[in-house]
Amino acid sequence: MASAVPFVRAPKRPRAADEGMIPQRGSGSSAAYWLYLVPGLALLTFIVLIPLVWNIYLSFTEWRGIRPPEFIGLENWQQLFADDAFWASFRNSIFMIVAMVIIPTLLGLVLAAVLFDLIGKKFGGRVASFLRATYYLPQILPVAIAGIVIGWILRPQNGALNTILEGIGLGGLAHNWLGSPDTALASIMVVLVWVQLGYPVVIFMAALQRVDPELYEAAELDGAGWFQRFSAITVSIIRPEIFVVTLTCTIAALKVFGPIYVLTRGGPGDSTLVPSYYAYTEFFQSQQVGYGATIATALTVLIAIVSIVFIRAQAAAERKEREGL
Repeated sequence: MASAVPFVRAPKRPRAADEGMIPQRGSGSSAAYWLYLVPGLALLTFIVLIPLVWNIYLSFTEWRGIRPPEFIGLENWQQLFADDAFWASFRNSIFMIVAMVIIPTLLGLVLAAVLFDLIGKKFGGRVASFLRATYYLPQILPVAIAGIVIGWILRPQNGALNTILEGIGLGGLAHNWLGSPDTALASIMVVLVWVQLGYPVVIFMAALQRVDPELYEAAELDGAGWFQRFSAITVSIIRPEIFVVTLTCTIAALKVFGPIYVLTRGGPGDSTLVPSYYAYTEFFQSQQVGYGATIATALTVLIAIVSIVFIRAQAAAERKEREGL
């Protein structure tokens, strides 16, 4: 007679501490997840997509904002490509990119490295943080207040800059900085550099926190100087942040409006006219809503193209770096 096999109860599997607390994906749970996207999708639809489609439609119409829009086909676009003022505003956008992207990014890289690698180590993190906040201060100033301050500095009569020049014996250099076509654009560019510089400094100093200090120490032991360490280590590691800063600053430069509106109103002549302010004048001053929508649509297309080019360039650089590894 076979002996009975004793029944042995299988040990219970210990349950993880958070098992059961994490919702499992099921047939009904995915619908609950999508509910969280509804507010964002609604805002995107009513604030961005619908106005964008309406603006594109208006670019094919003639409308003064009172009677219903009259469809005129490509007449606005033909007028746009033959408009000297539009091309002048487009050329001025290139100078805005120089003032808001190229110069601040290059200076921001150097300043962030100096504050992080030299000032921070020699004088402490508090001094570096204070200087970083000082550079970022113009970013948080309202455009109207910054415009009043800059206008007071560059005022032709009793302006701070002309008064200082006269005080040091250089009164012959006193000038109507914002009222002369020769210096208005350069003055705006200086103001934009001052306003924009703090943004890349803050982003790059945050990015430098993830650079391994041992890399600097090894390079220093090999005899590399500060600039060699900066170019070979710092720039290569924080390249993603450089792409982000360059892209966001380029978009801001293409759609810059506030400083132009406050300081020069696009003048004198077309010397400081930019596409966003030109579209504004067509919308609200000339009441050529269809043509203003055409300018705004062309600017939107340009920003979209620039964004796609930047994103693809970043993806290609990252892919090349991975293949190199």
